[in-house]
Amino acid sequence: MTKSLPPEASPGLALWRVTLRWQRQITAVLKPFDLTHVQFVLLTSAWWLTDGGGEQPSQRRLAEFAATDVMMTSQVLRTLEGKGLIERRSDPFDARSKLISVTDAGRSLALRAVRDVEAVDHECFARVDGQHLMNLLLTLDRT
Repeated sequence: MTKSLPPEASPGLALWRVTLRWQRQITAVLKPFDLTHVQFVLLTSAWWLTDGGGEQPSQRRLAEFAATDVMMTSQVLRTLEGKGLIERRSDPFDARSKLISVTDAGRSLALRAVRDVEAVDHECFARVDGQHLMNLLLTLDRT
């Protein structure tokens, strides 16, 4: 029988602990914006795809981009729509598909929230080489 690694040598446990600490900080910084973390991710993803990528994404495309469950994405987008941050309309080429656009209020909120979230990211990860960390995370994301 092989002996398992001590907890302090487990990369999974270390990633878990760092992730939880980071998520708590993100949750706290998003609270004044009345956004959950997943609402923030979907709102900013829609904003980046439309304003930066020139797309008008469907709900499915947004879920793929954000790596979120399609059904959960639909529910969260309904909430964002209720807050006046996005609009959903039927795709003229596929009645089953909904196209997403970000409202002016959504863009304004996203811009302010991104600034605060990036400040948390900087504070949380300042002790490590940011480019090296990104390379590691992207490698792990591709596997």
